[in-house]
Amino acid sequence: MSLNSTHEAKTFENKIVLVTGGASGIGKALAKAFAKHGAKVAIADISEDLAIEAAKSFDGIGFMCDVTNEAQMKKLVSKVESIFGNIDFFISNAGVCFGESGHATSATNEVWNLSWEVNVMAHVYAARAALPQMIKNKQGHFIQIISAAALLSQIGDAAYSTTKHAALGFAESLAITHKGDGINVSVVCPQYIATAMLGYDEDVNENIDSELMTPQQLARIVIKEIQLKKFLILPHPEVYEFMNFKSRFYDKWINKMNRLRARALKNTGTLDIKTLHRFMVNSPKDKI
Repeated sequence: MSLNSTHEAKTFENKIVLVTGGASGIGKALAKAFAKHGAKVAIADISEDLAIEAAKSFDGIGFMCDVTNEAQMKKLVSKVESIFGNIDFFISNAGVCFGESGHATSATNEVWNLSWEVNVMAHVYAARAALPQMIKNKQGHFIQIISAAALLSQIGDAAYSTTKHAALGFAESLAITHKGDGINVSVVCPQYIATAMLGYDEDVNENIDSELMTPQQLARIVIKEIQLKKFLILPHPEVYEFMNFKSRFYDKWINKMNRLRARALKNTGTLDIKTLHRFMVNSPKDKI
């Protein structure tokens, strides 16, 4: 075991971790990574069967929870605390992405409302449920899996982009308000990850695409970065460059994004995320 691995083991050993959306993809990879480093991990998912099955792979426990239902979220936190003890790391991971059929307002109200409930309010409900005990204990860490779309924008999905921006805003408020209470907040803002959202199977391996990150690769980055108690975790370094360009040359950035959208549509014939991401990850970074 390396010195770094030893440090990680001490950091997470016997810590209590709760992961929403933990039955597959990023959530499952994070749950496994924490368990590997000695944490006691509970996962929740909309499907109880899938949550229980996934938890078996790392000796954790699985629960059913609809993250859009605040009562269920409170019940989930109470269950985990009664079994394991006080939650040290709350990983709010569940998210949805539906796309849009045409113009920027073409998604239905139902899509907008569900995007808001899952991508924003689920983070609020998680914090409401876990904050009181964390404040009492003067410790705790919220890890919110958001998206680079919170800092930039997702072409072809106004609802996703808007709600991810809102999720980041809430995370900033959470961090500003409760830093003095001993509570840390980290937001993970990756670009494309090989998950079911992009059409990849659960058993995707790390050789799928040199330009596409797997959930397992993402989890390893998160494990390292949260030890530094960083607020903003950018698994894809180029996002930082895009952020800087956007903040310095906002109008130019809008124009470049508009041209990128047109080029993607011309080359792929669609802005559906499952097709669009392949074009985006293979586009020369200096053209984005």
